[in-house]
Amino acid sequence: MRIGLLSDTHLSNRRPALWDEVAEVFGGVDLILHAGDIVSEGVLDWLEQFSPVLAARGNNDMGWTDVRMADVQWLALEGWRLAMVHDIEPEDLPIDVIVERDLAGQKPEILITGHTHFERIDHRDGVVQVNSGSPTQPHLYSNRLGSVGILELERERLRVSIVNLGESEGLRNPVEELSFELMRDLL
Repeated sequence: MRIGLLSDTHLSNRRPALWDEVAEVFGGVDLILHAGDIVSEGVLDWLEQFSPVLAARGNNDMGWTDVRMADVQWLALEGWRLAMVHDIEPEDLPIDVIVERDLAGQKPEILITGHTHFERIDHRDGVVQVNSGSPTQPHLYSNRLGSVGILELERERLRVSIVNLGESEGLRNPVEELSFELMRDLL
């Protein structure tokens, strides 16, 4: 299973389409997970042209509802237990604290987050934590090409990568491409 990951798009209904580079990376994915700060449901509609979409509600997503969105998304995919929540800052808290504070005591094997606009892949305390950064405001810079993620799941292996979407004219993309692979028996 191939899953597109993104968060912190911060786009309004006046411009709900993301960069063409996002469409290129997400071509052929089986599912798209948006880790919040969507800002308008038009973004989810645009993403849905590529694959089904689920989202976590971000702190900028208040005041509107969508059946594709929840405060915390829980999924079982290819035998992996995945949770997605927008904000777990600070991200380097012990996993047990995050589980109790943000996930009602339930521990996932994969945790998808957003909020910081910084890309991150971390494996600790039996959890792979992924923040794909922001495709539109990387590292909290002005609107420019940023990053998305790809999560590939097989029953016994996961692979995740952060993809730098390239450079915007005259604007540097600060994103560092990252990748990580893990066999289930090493979790």
